Amino acid sequence: MTAPEAGRGIGIGERVAEETTTFGFPRDTFRILHVSTGNVCRSPITERLTRHFVTERLGVLGGGLIVESAGTWGHEGAPMEANAETVLGEFGADASGFFGRELLDEHVIRADLVLTATRDHRAQVISMGHSAGLRTFTLKEFTRLVRAIDPATLPPLEDGVVTRARALVRAAAALRGWLLAPTAEADEVYDPYGAPLTFFRSIGDEIHQALDPVVTALTGVNTRA
Repeated sequence: MTAPEAGRGIGIGERVAEETTTFGFPRDTFRILHVSTGNVCRSPITERLTRHFVTERLGVLGGGLIVESAGTWGHEGAPMEANAETVLGEFGADASGFFGRELLDEHVIRADLVLTATRDHRAQVISMGHSAGLRTFTLKEFTRLVRAIDPATLPPLEDGVVTRARALVRAAAALRGWLLAPTAEADEVYDPYGAPLTFFRSIGDEIHQALDPVVTALTGVNTRA
């Protein structure tokens, strides 16, 4: 199967978009939920970098795109780790006003795309139900799939970032069984909790490299062009 074939109306992928309407949430939004363990290191970095990179490309975070995060053992109300704040600042991203959240059913129900730090996090999200399997990926897994999708098969940004994002998730879900990770570790972002700033920086660089093609695909804008 080629990437263009994957982007053409796969029935099971079509149901992903439909299921997000059954709980009564607006169709004119697209929620990206980043998930890690404590929601004080990896997922805050990923959340705020996603917002930053989308804003870099589009000039504003809007158009119905909502980016948030939570933790499977989330430190409810806790501040982001200081080293995570430092890493975000070095990327020029805003770390202010962040408070940790424990992952709840409602977060999964409302999410159109769930990106997790590890395969264990992905399994935990899927185990919660809510038809989450087809819209839940590890971050690096989703990046691998997105790289294989021909941007020409996605709706143009003129149709709205929500429409483009929904098509991207359908195409990625259709490709999942065809593009496997070279190793199990290839889909993992390891936990820097308690580590020195140098390790946080390396994790920040990993997340940046994984997010760049994803945000490019979402927005249709490549800042490296």
